[in-house]
Amino acid sequence: MKKILLALFFVFGGLIPHSVFAASGDTLVVFTPLHNEPTALNFATLDTRNQHPVLDFRGDAIIEEAVFTGVMPRYYGSSGITIYIHYSMGTATSGNIDWGAQFERIGDQQQDIDDDGWGGTNTTNNTTVPGTSGDVDIINITFTDGVDMDSIAVGESFRLKVLRDGLTDTSEGDAELVAIEIQES
Repeated sequence: MKKILLALFFVFGGLIPHSVFAASGDTLVVFTPLHNEPTALNFATLDTRNQHPVLDFRGDAIIEEAVFTGVMPRYYGSSGITIYIHYSMGTATSGNIDWGAQFERIGDQQQDIDDDGWGGTNTTNNTTVPGTSGDVDIINITFTDGVDMDSIAVGESFRLKVLRDGLTDTSEGDAELVAIEIQES
């Protein structure tokens, strides 16, 4: 049914309201390591694993970050969102890992891009890493709508910062970010 509606949407020049397409669980945005915009300090580094691009987040008493810019799709239903982080470990097969995420609303005259305006950090802590190095695990971090996600609205540009808290997790070596999916909750 959704494919038929999408076909009609494109055939009739977008005459179907966007609310027809919005639903809990819909993927809104996907980021890969190649979308990263490295921060000035403590940035995750681009690497490959078996020709898969990954971002390496060190695990040695430092917080490393990756930043991605996107636009909230027009079919976003203005509810909460969930970030799914797909990662593997470079060498570790035991211990736990701590991830965090923040949003920055750029919007329509909402943020002077000469400055940062990050919202609060939401985290998932003490996630047991996969027992095999290279196996991809998927963790999630939820954000309620409104201030929790820096009040990002439909059609507005935003930045997402993902970080590994190497100060508190117990897994050693690099965590390798494979992909990020943002889904409507």
